[in-house]
Amino acid sequence: QVQLVESGGGLLQPGDSLRLSCAASGGTFSAYAMGWFRQAPGKQREFVAAISWGGRQTTYADSVKGRFTISRDNAKNTVYLQMNSLKPEDTAVYFCAADRSSLSTSLFTAAREYRYWGQGTQVTVSS
Repeated sequence: QVQLVESGGGLLQPGDSLRLSCAASGGTFSAYAMGWFRQAPGKQREFVAAISWGGRQTTYADSVKGRFTISRDNAKNTVYLQMNSLKPEDTAVYFCAADRSSLSTSLFTAAREYRYWGQGTQVTVSS
C-alpha cells in the first residue's frame, strides 16, 4: 500500500511560481509511474503531468505545457511539480497519483490508470 502526501500549495498572484511536492511511502517508489492531476470547483479532475518511474519520460496537458515541470527524486521518494507563470485558471486542488509500472518508460495520463492518490493540496491564483 502506497501513501502519498502532497504539500506546497498556497495563495499566489498571477505570474507567480510555486513548487508542489508529493512524498511517497509504503512502496518501492522507483517502480511507480507518477502523475499530477487537479480539480477546480464544479469541474472534473483533469490530468496535469506525468513522469515515468525512470524519470526520463514526461508528458503534460496542453494547458500547462511550457509553464509546469514534473520531476522526481527516487532517492527521496518524492515527485515535484514546478509551476511557473501561474494563471487564475490554475486554481484547483492538486493531487498526486501513483501506480506500478512494469516499464521504466510508461506514462499514465488517465485517472483510472492510477491506483494510489494523495489527499490534495489547494493552489489558489488570484489578484
